[in-house]
Formats: sequence, structure tokens, C-alpha cells
Amino acid sequence: MKQPQINIRNKRATFDYELIETFTAGIVLTGTEIKSIRLGKAILVDTYCIFERGELWVKNMHITAYFYGSYNNHDARRDRKLLLNKSELKKIARLTKQSGFTIVPTRLFINNNGLAKLNIAIAKGKKEYDKRHSLREQEDKRDMDRMFKK
Repeated sequence: MKQPQINIRNKRATFDYELIETFTAGIVLTGTEIKSIRLGKAILVDTYCIFERGELWVKNMHITAYFYGSYNNHDARRDRKLLLNKSELKKIARLTKQSGFTIVPTRLFINNNGLAKLNIAIAKGKKEYDKRHSLREQEDKRDMDRMFKK
């Protein structure tokens, strides 16, 4: 039996930020965390990444406590280390040192080998008028789809 696809997205990231470049990173997790993710019990809203001592960490990612976890359960909002190549870490650090750029998680998924992966993006914040323009484009696309379905 095939397991259901886990694809947890941060929809707010694409609305608030202009995504420049994306990377796929592994995450260091405990046993109850991966079980909760496989059940789809994770939230990426208000999540961000920072460098500490040359390592990339994801902060404020909420993974709900596993129902059958007992005393082995994890803290829902603990910091989790991201696993990337050294060259990727250097490139991300160089890009984020520029003013206005940040690292935003965009998608959490389970790959074909059963490992949890996190897509992160180098992003630049959108201005208010850019957000209005994005909303207008979405509405226009929805209207066009409605017209062609009739």
C-alpha cells in the first residue's frame, strides 16, 4: 500500500516574499517528530531560518506532539538543524548578508526514501503595492478559468 503524499506548504511565503533561489535541505528530527510529520501535523507559518555558529537552523516550525508519544514526546516549537552541503551553506550565507534578503521555508515533504526534507528559499520582502499586484493577477487568472469552463 502506497503512503499518502505529505506536502506541507507555506503559502504566506510566496505572498509576502519574492523568492530568488531555492534549496532542499534535510532536517534533524527525533522519532516522534517524523511520525507527526508523516501524519501531516506540521505548520510552516511564521517559520524562518538563521545562521548560528556556521550552521543553518529553522526556528518557530510547529510540529504537533505525537499522540502516542508518552514521555518521549518532543517540544512542538524547538529549533531544528538543517542539513546542507558546505558549498550551499556558503552561498546562502553570502546571499543573505546583502540587505533585504532572508531565508524562508516554503515546503515540507517526505521524499521517496522516507526522509523529511524542507525546501528553503532566499527571499526579498515584497512592498504593499507588489502584494496588491499579486492579488490582482490571481483574480484575473481565476476569472479567465471561469470564462473558459463555461
